Amino acid sequence: MADVATLVEQARAGRPRSVARLISLVEGASPQLREVMATLAPLTGGAYVVGLTGSPGVGKSTSTSALVTAYRKRGKRVGVLAVDPSSPFSGGALLGDRVRMGEHTSDPGVYIRSMATRGHLGGLAWAAPQAIRVLDAAGCEVVLVETVGVGQSEVEIAAQADTSVVLLAPGMGDGIQAAKAGILEIGDVYVVNKADRDGADATARELNHMLGLGESRGPSDWRPPIVKTVAARGEGIEEVVEALEKHRAWMEEHGVLADRRRRRAAQEIENIALTALRQRIGDLSGDQRLDALADSVVRGTSDPYSAADELIAGLTSA
Repeated sequence: MADVATLVEQARAGRPRSVARLISLVEGASPQLREVMATLAPLTGGAYVVGLTGSPGVGKSTSTSALVTAYRKRGKRVGVLAVDPSSPFSGGALLGDRVRMGEHTSDPGVYIRSMATRGHLGGLAWAAPQAIRVLDAAGCEVVLVETVGVGQSEVEIAAQADTSVVLLAPGMGDGIQAAKAGILEIGDVYVVNKADRDGADATARELNHMLGLGESRGPSDWRPPIVKTVAARGEGIEEVVEALEKHRAWMEEHGVLADRRRRRAAQEIENIALTALRQRIGDLSGDQRLDALADSVVRGTSDPYSAADELIAGLTSA
């Protein structure tokens, strides 16, 4: 069994192996997970969490790597969670973004971790919230969360990030995809990457038009900016960072940041509670109480909703 207090102390001292072990405890749903989270709790709240999402091929990994470079130039410690599709064989991360961000692997001020979705819809690994907390407690001032890029269910990133960045690229039908996926509702900053390609200006104009449709923002409301970049050459990345900093300042001024973090915590608590309930219900398979309730439904002396209420009452009072 790992010594959690020692691991946390070493993680805060910047030892990547200890950070890795803590995240592995999270991913593996270790019996020590509760102790890990309790130890980390008073050490969190300092990291600015930025989510990057968009269709496959828009350059998310390249953009993430360029943002790491920009933040490191500003002296920030950066954590990266690159959430990949799961390997159908090992269950591990399939794409391995650490390979594509190799230039940062020797930098002690950067921690990069690929995480597998393990079949979880929405583009995020189920363990991502706890992994973000580990990086926060380990002293990362900025945490970049790059999602799978699976399309319409990609909007889950908005529930995990302080600021959501939506990437698009010209010539990929991203305008239509954006409207279909509902990402026009979740983006705080929009980036048209690969802006050296034909159609970049048209993509930005179309996006600006769609953002204005049905818009009912007040004078003090945030209007998502559109930034054009060529991430492979680092062009426009400083403008993206400036847009992120402006959004953070706006959220702090209007109390939006605290509200988002409160909602994020509430969602996390709910997910943990639902998972625990599912496990307890799963443990009832073949149990006499469940069989008796099923018999009453079959006989018509009870209905499924009443039986479910009785089951929940028994579980919560046990």
